[in-house]
Formats: sequence, C-alpha cells, structure tokens
Amino acid sequence: MKILYIHQYFKTPADGGALRSYFIANAMANRGWEVEMITAHNEPRYEKKMIEGITVHYVPVPYYNEFSFRQRMWAFMKFVRLATKLIRRLPHADICYATSTPLTVGLIALRAKKIMKIPYIFEVRDLWPEAPIALGVLKNPVLKYYSRKLEKKIYSHATAIVALSPGMEEAVRKTAPDHDIYLIPNMADTAFFEGMEETEDKNRPFSIGYFGAFGRANHLEYLLHTAKACTDAGLDVRFLMAGEGAEKKMLEKKAKSMGLTNMEILPFQNRENIRSLMARVDACYTSFLNVPVLQTASPNKFFDGLAAGRLSIVNTSGWLRELVERHQCGFYADPEKPEAFPSLVRPYLDDKKLLKSQRQHARNLAASMFAREKLTNQVCEIIEKVVTKGQ
Repeated sequence: MKILYIHQYFKTPADGGALRSYFIANAMANRGWEVEMITAHNEPRYEKKMIEGITVHYVPVPYYNEFSFRQRMWAFMKFVRLATKLIRRLPHADICYATSTPLTVGLIALRAKKIMKIPYIFEVRDLWPEAPIALGVLKNPVLKYYSRKLEKKIYSHATAIVALSPGMEEAVRKTAPDHDIYLIPNMADTAFFEGMEETEDKNRPFSIGYFGAFGRANHLEYLLHTAKACTDAGLDVRFLMAGEGAEKKMLEKKAKSMGLTNMEILPFQNRENIRSLMARVDACYTSFLNVPVLQTASPNKFFDGLAAGRLSIVNTSGWLRELVERHQCGFYADPEKPEAFPSLVRPYLDDKKLLKSQRQHARNLAASMFAREKLTNQVCEIIEKVVTKGQ
C-alpha cells in the first residue's frame, strides 16, 4: 500500500516536539507500506530524506512562534501551494492521511483527492476554527464564516475522520453527523521511559515539571502564580519548565519580577533530554487557558507524563480531569485559585506511599489505554478498512 501523509509540522525524535505522526508513519512503514510524508521546514530549499523507511519531503515554508496572525496565515497558504505542486510529481498513492493543525492542511487533502482520485482520512488534532476564535486570534467575521465553511467542506469530503479526544469527536460529529469518526487519542510511549533512571536524593524537594509549548493557549501565568503560592505557604516545591513559544520571554520576565526562586526555565529540549528531565520531577503539569474549547485538547506532554509514571496535575475541567480523577493518578488544580494549590499537593509531600501509588497508576493508565503500539495499529486498521472498502 502507498500512503500520502500530510503534516505541516512533522517531527522526529531528533527534532523533539510532538511525535504522533512519526509514530503512525513508522507503524505504516513497519507494515511494509510506502509512506510519502509532506511537511515543511525553515530551510531555504526543498529537501528529501529517508527516515526509518519514511520518505519525507521538506518544502521551504518558514514558521516561527513569534509570527503574527497574518504571517501564520501566509505560511499556511504557502504550504498548501507547495504541497499541492509536489503532489503532482509524486507516485500515485492509495490513500491520503492528512493531519491538522492548521485546518488548511485539509485543502491539500481535497486537492490530492482530485489529482490522484484517492480517498482521504482527516485527523483533527485541534478544533479549528473554534480554538483561534475562542482565543481571540481569529476576529474577522468574514474569515470566521469562511473558516467554518472550509471546516465543513473538509469533513464532508473525508472518507473517515480521526479525533484525538471525546470532546473533539463530539464537535466533529455535530458538523459531520453521517461520517465514520474514530476516537484515537495521543499516545504514551511507555517503552521509551522504561527503566528511566530516577534521581535518588532524599533531600531533593518535591518537583513539578512542565515540558511543552509556551503559547497563548497554555497561559503559563497560572503556573507562575502556583509557584508563588507554594513559596507563600512555606512548601518545599520546585518547578521545572522547558520548551519554547511566543509567550516565553514574557514569562521569564514575569517570573523574575515575582522573585520566583523555586522555578527554573530551560530552553526547548530534544526527546532524550526530556527523559532526563522527567527523572528529576515527581509530577507533570498540564496547562491551558481557561476557555471551554481547550478542554477538548489531547496534549502530547500529558501522555509523556503518564508514560514516565509521573503524578499528573491538570488545570482544565475536561476529559483529562476525568481521567486523572477516575484512575487516581493525579489531581485537578483550579487555575483561577492558585492559593488552593498548596493544600492539594501537600498530601503527596507528607505521604510518599500515596505519591508512589498514584505514579504507578499513571504508568498503568498509559500502558492500558494509551500505549503507542496499540493506537498506531488502530490507525493502520482504519486505513486498511477505508482502502478495502473503496476497492
């Protein structure tokens, strides 16, 4: 089978960042399928690389976290143009697998369907355009109207749709009620964190890690105020943050102005370094701005924390909260009430058995529900079903 895979932000373990598409494409290649991945990079020229059985086409579309909304839209449309042009030169495929964000990736899938006469599966990683509308990024009424029309068109022409959370699945079903919609959340790479060396130091303070994007949607000011609340309460709790994003410089300045001596902010790290940082923390914090649409998120960092067997702290009242509370592997912390955080974390400082137990629950949840091998196989089975049905 030949797969045309479209992902504007495809990453490998060497790059760091979210690896869902790498895992899925790798599973495809392991089945003997030919995978042509079209993605973008910040280099000035097109490049073609063979990465673990995956043929990766890098088209030159610069993209930076500091981009304005207009610059981002320009990058999205340039990728559509270059990817479509490239598709015309590629060997015929049996199916296209296209993953957002951005939503404009769906335009490439639509054009691949027309050019190659093949079906496509559309993967919904975030609810576009609802997320940028809720965040106040997409304000123009005309753009809102046409973005929603585009969303409906992309869903309606897809043979199947993959959603990454129950909330996303529900939202997609409202827009495309007659379609085959599959729920396949993000993945926990338990094997990668197996045998991870723990930092053995009885005098080490309780440590909480945040390893991910420093973007507007994450609103990491919540974590700064949480760190301040712990200091004010006299708790020996430290916070370790690593990543990149448009809000990072502002957060660094704010942490300094608040006098947060219990917080360390590091640069973006590759995957191996993240594993080393995981060994230094007891818990992982998942942060999102307090708006309803972000409660549907399926963040990679949350699943990495589970795979590493870290206590999971979430500040969103969505499906992630339900998971950690039902499986007793962490707790919900109201982002608007940082003063309440010390009382929530104190039991884990006082009772090491409780901490150990809930960390084990996190690891068990990762293995039972979100194992990488299990979920990538489910994606491959959907592709086989779609292709077989079309023959």
